[in-house]
Amino acid sequence: MKTRFIFITGGVVSSLGKGITAASIGRLLKSRGLSVSIAKLDPYINVDPGTMSPLQHGEVYVTDDGAETDLDLGHYERFIDVSLSRLNNVTAGTIYWSVITRERRGDFLGGTVQVIPHVTNEIKERILRLAGEPPVDVVIVEVGGTVGDIESLPFLEAIRQLRTDLGRDSCFYVHVTLVPYIRASGELKTKPTQHSVKELRSIGIQPDAIVCRSDRPLTEEIKAKIALFCDIEPDAVIPNPDAESIYEVPLTFARERLDEIILERLKLPGRPRDLGEWEEIVRRIHEPKHRVEVAVVGKYVALPDAYLSVVEALNHGGIASDARVDIRWVDSEKLEEVDDPGEYLGGVGGILVPGGFGSRGIEGKIRAAQYARERAIPYLGLCLGMQVAVIEIARHVGHLEGANSTEFDPNTPHPVIDLMPEQREVADKGGTMRLGLYPCRLAEESISRELYGTELVYERHRHRYEVNNAYREVLERCGVRWAGTSPDDRLVELMELPGHPFFVASQFHPELRSRPNRPHPLFRGFVRSALEYAGQGSARLVGRSGGLL
Repeated sequence: MKTRFIFITGGVVSSLGKGITAASIGRLLKSRGLSVSIAKLDPYINVDPGTMSPLQHGEVYVTDDGAETDLDLGHYERFIDVSLSRLNNVTAGTIYWSVITRERRGDFLGGTVQVIPHVTNEIKERILRLAGEPPVDVVIVEVGGTVGDIESLPFLEAIRQLRTDLGRDSCFYVHVTLVPYIRASGELKTKPTQHSVKELRSIGIQPDAIVCRSDRPLTEEIKAKIALFCDIEPDAVIPNPDAESIYEVPLTFARERLDEIILERLKLPGRPRDLGEWEEIVRRIHEPKHRVEVAVVGKYVALPDAYLSVVEALNHGGIASDARVDIRWVDSEKLEEVDDPGEYLGGVGGILVPGGFGSRGIEGKIRAAQYARERAIPYLGLCLGMQVAVIEIARHVGHLEGANSTEFDPNTPHPVIDLMPEQREVADKGGTMRLGLYPCRLAEESISRELYGTELVYERHRHRYEVNNAYREVLERCGVRWAGTSPDDRLVELMELPGHPFFVASQFHPELRSRPNRPHPLFRGFVRSALEYAGQGSARLVGRSGGLL
């Protein structure tokens, strides 16, 4: 069976949820037994988001093969439950880099290099590569940005050409727009959608379905009006009103028969959809039996999208325990300004310190780790969250005055966290860290080993600095258990504090491999421990990884 392609575009305004739309369509098609691949085309000139500020672009999502990608790939993986790669995130930077490199090499035989056909051909080649070998049934492609943006035009032209290249029955176009409610007149307005579709049609793309974002349900009259002015069937106008959880969106689309419309239009076979597991996930989100508050201590808390995968992994841990996890965002810089960290951390069931870079707010994160250790509050440290825990214990238990990471203090007398030897001469910042999937061997009798239920695991990394092996024995005498190391024992991957209810910190990023139907073991254990600490949980702390419990 030949591969079909679904293209997702957006109009009116950004941040309408094109990524969730793409991921939800993927979830529906996969529930019908179809194989699915999915990708994001980003129009910005950066090669990848690895050097971009999280406050501007949100988190950097890392794949198994070490690609630093857009956060939408996290949505794709969580909804479709697949592992993606660098092939699944294409930026204008990589496209132009490739074309210019080929031009310098002489591949174009002295011809003039132009946006059409050279840039558009490069884009099409990247899209067609996603079909794979053997080919998947459906490739879903989200085009970043908004229709009308100058930088998006080459991508839109490329997906327009593909309908001619592949045949009309091989391509399906979904346009995501805004239907705003005007309070003064008490009306939902369709004109922005009409103008957005007009802009899309002016460059040669006629949408097959329009997903309408709104803060309230659409009436049949509104749907009929959009269908009339945008020249599509009324059934292909798909309402997508605001929802309490993003995990509701596949169920919304199922009620609107979007997957049936796609299968019919693309002439695809498909078994009856099976969303039973997904419905149970949504039920647990809406009707949790327990509730617990967890503090997330970071320096990018002004934009929670900077910690999007952490938030979702906490939610997944809550789903496993039939609990709602409420997040208390704590600015680590503010923790540095108070005498008592309890002003910000008091009363929570657990404390989580996520990853990050740079010295700003570090002392606040160290204080958060100290507060959790001394008061026996469940603690989960992720990447930098492990490093600050090591620094804190070295200072306050091991009495190594001035202990620090050389990232924050190059002249520290006790560099308990230090640069890897192979990183010392690196000058460029992009793509030069320990990135992607690495093995970790878990120690016997450790909480982590019990949670995972296996000895060897593979986790994703994004960092340069490591625990300094010269201080491992010193820290062991302080009570630290090295719960996970690389198979050759050269690199520390996990630390724990035996005797503490739950003090676990990883050098890797477990949040990147968590799924709503398969919560990550460390997050599942952390949330259960937080529930027990808060007096609400009755389940055992440890358990093997797997499906819903």
